[in-house]
Amino acid sequence: MAKKIFNLTKNLLWTVIILFLGLIAITFLPIKGNYKVFTVQSGSMEPAIHLGSLIFVKNQADYNIGDVVTRTTSDAKVTITHRIVAKNTDSGQTMFDAKGDANNSADGENFGRDSIIGKVFFVLPFIGYPIGFARTMPGFILLVIVPAVVIVYEEILSIKAEFIKAWKKRKGNDEDIPGDYFTEEKYIRQNSDAIIGQITFDTKASAVVNEKVVRRKMDL
Repeated sequence: MAKKIFNLTKNLLWTVIILFLGLIAITFLPIKGNYKVFTVQSGSMEPAIHLGSLIFVKNQADYNIGDVVTRTTSDAKVTITHRIVAKNTDSGQTMFDAKGDANNSADGENFGRDSIIGKVFFVLPFIGYPIGFARTMPGFILLVIVPAVVIVYEEILSIKAEFIKAWKKRKGNDEDIPGDYFTEEKYIRQNSDAIIGQITFDTKASAVVNEKVVRRKMDL
């Protein structure tokens, strides 16, 4: 029972991990309007978004005050996820200003619609840490390669065991089947000759005895 629960839990865990990695992998597909995933590396949006959270961001047709958005900066490797606190029009172009919920003042950096990557629509607290680690070479090996090798190895052992069992069953050699599979059917199959011989002997012996009893009664 404990083994079944362990295997069920393990399979469920791996299913969740595979589905989660699948969600991450989709973000790399060249799909128009596809969502993006980012790791929050500061506490400026506490308590709405915790440090180390994984955020899912999707492009919108329009943005309004109160939306939490992720935008680009002058550094291509750095993004900022803050809440829009101002929206105005400057020379026919809509401009925004944003502020971190934990900050005392707004960013003071007006940015246009083209700087916004998307609006945050889903947050997974603290999951960003292992994802960020998985993006490094040591993390990729430890969290992706090693588990994948373990799963493949277990599947190979399982397939091998099933193959051996099927082969022995086909050849009629099941001596190595564990004791809990030692059924009455197998016992009869293995000892059929001895059982038949014993039955034959018992039948002959009974016939002789019966014949002697009949003759004794006739003599009387």
